[in-house]
Amino acid sequence: MPPLRMPLRLSWAGWLAFGAFAVLLLALGLGWRDPWPADEPRFALNAIEMLVTGDFWIPHRGGELYADKPPIFMWTSALGIWLTGSMRIGFLLPSLLAGLGTLALIVDLSRRLYGQRIGLLAGIATLATLQFVLQAKTAQIDMLLTFFTTLGAYGLLRHALLGPSRWWWRAGFAAMGAGILTKGVGFLPLALLPAWWWLGRGGVSGNRGAGRLTPLRLRDLLEGLGCLLAVVLAWGLPMILITSLSDDPSLAAYRDNILFKQTGERYADAWAHLRPWYYYIAQVLPWAWMPLVLTFPWACSNWWRRIRRGDARTLLPVSAVVLIVIFFSLSPGKRGVYMLPTLPLMVLALAPLLPALVRRIGPNRAGFAAVILLGGLLGLAGILGLCDFAPLERLAHRYGITPWWEWLALGGLAFGLALVLRPRRGLVAVTLFLWCLWGWWSTQGYVWMDPERSPRDMMARVAQQVGPTGEVALLNFDEEILLHSRTPSVHFGDMTPIEEELPAAMAWLAKAPSRRWMLVVDKDLEDIDCGELGQGFDLGHQNRHDWLLLPGIAFAGCHQDRGAAPIYLAPTSVPGSGAWRYFTETQPVTGEVAGVTHR
Repeated sequence: MPPLRMPLRLSWAGWLAFGAFAVLLLALGLGWRDPWPADEPRFALNAIEMLVTGDFWIPHRGGELYADKPPIFMWTSALGIWLTGSMRIGFLLPSLLAGLGTLALIVDLSRRLYGQRIGLLAGIATLATLQFVLQAKTAQIDMLLTFFTTLGAYGLLRHALLGPSRWWWRAGFAAMGAGILTKGVGFLPLALLPAWWWLGRGGVSGNRGAGRLTPLRLRDLLEGLGCLLAVVLAWGLPMILITSLSDDPSLAAYRDNILFKQTGERYADAWAHLRPWYYYIAQVLPWAWMPLVLTFPWACSNWWRRIRRGDARTLLPVSAVVLIVIFFSLSPGKRGVYMLPTLPLMVLALAPLLPALVRRIGPNRAGFAAVILLGGLLGLAGILGLCDFAPLERLAHRYGITPWWEWLALGGLAFGLALVLRPRRGLVAVTLFLWCLWGWWSTQGYVWMDPERSPRDMMARVAQQVGPTGEVALLNFDEEILLHSRTPSVHFGDMTPIEEELPAAMAWLAKAPSRRWMLVVDKDLEDIDCGELGQGFDLGHQNRHDWLLLPGIAFAGCHQDRGAAPIYLAPTSVPGSGAWRYFTETQPVTGEVAGVTHR
């Protein structure tokens, strides 16, 4: 079978078809599911609280200051929810649009550097990459961060390789500032500068077919850093003034947390997600960059030849990827999603090699083996599930699904693609299979998993049980529980120890035991050493735990310690009205977002 061929230039209809496919792939399933733990409910709650309270400058979560991240992603989420009138659609819009924007930047820069055919291949390679599609369909901060870092790299590379272009230079640094206000590490495109400086210092004149390399000057660098700083200070300076001039100690704590703990301390002395130094190289990139990673054994020698002859179009992105991976590897705290901003740079480095790589038998055989492996694993899992294999039976019981026939069908699809396309087109086969897998996951997968990942139905049962006048205490709450609350609800602080929450909850229940309830998860039941737990209502399994709704009268004889912990503001939605109400025991505070619903 002959290799795939592609015209050197594409018509507007061809580009339109590619854009339509990208939108279809990334937007498929939009509105089909709720925010899923761990991060999505938190950011949706941040956004909705902004809309209700009108306090957009400093994010809140359940009435408490939220200092883990700067506010730009919450702003975009709030805008998406406000524009669409739907949490289910709006909370995913920032990642979707950021993904499409990142894709457009990659395609455009590749097209300008190498021509239309390579620009299209770079776009296809990006859409084929597992982590890119996953994050474009996930309401985490990292896709928006990647858009800003890609825009930053785009501005710097336009100036370096296709410039000079001072406006793109300034825009790149301004985008990095926006990236810092998104997730702190928006400065990652600065990793392009060491190789740029080295090439200029060595007297390399430029790149074949791409013009001369624009000199890197100190004056320009200071100007760019000024643009970056101006964007950061646009939010940071008012925030510092607000928190420093206030008498509220929680605002001062927020300032110190966001400026110091969540930046330098989080990097140098991380307290979560601790991993060894080789975590990204050995455990993340092999799957996150699939199927691009299959081409690396053949791409590396070509990169080395290009770098040796001073090709800045290759050296700049490759060196930046290496430096970013080293930068994140040196921190003890690691998450796979931190590698997402490196992907656009890797695609830019790989782009000129793609026409040759898709024709070489070695990478295609690797793709053929990958699609056979994936199909074999899915097919085997489907067969074992139909044969009542115990681990899979437990999985089915936990999530309430039996996807055995679907897994068999997907395995058959993988083998069918391998049979039709043969090893000569293995990269095409694995790419098509991954796209089909995303299509299945974004439709049937969402339908199956949403009832398990979202407590919407459980909280509706809670509202039905407690009645229209009931109130619920959320013990050791998670954001998804608060997000889907349908009754007046209180909590006792996100970081409050359970031994302090319990007496405060008991005191709150004792004030109106006939209409107050407490929602408890199984792991916290062992901390409750008094009360009639047998009076509780079993809510079943949800979000990896079993839940129990306990009436206030069950704790009538328990010791109360009213000063143990404060009761914070907590949101509740009124079904059908789009209203969100915040309350304390002494002063109701109401706010309404017109037309906003949970669906």
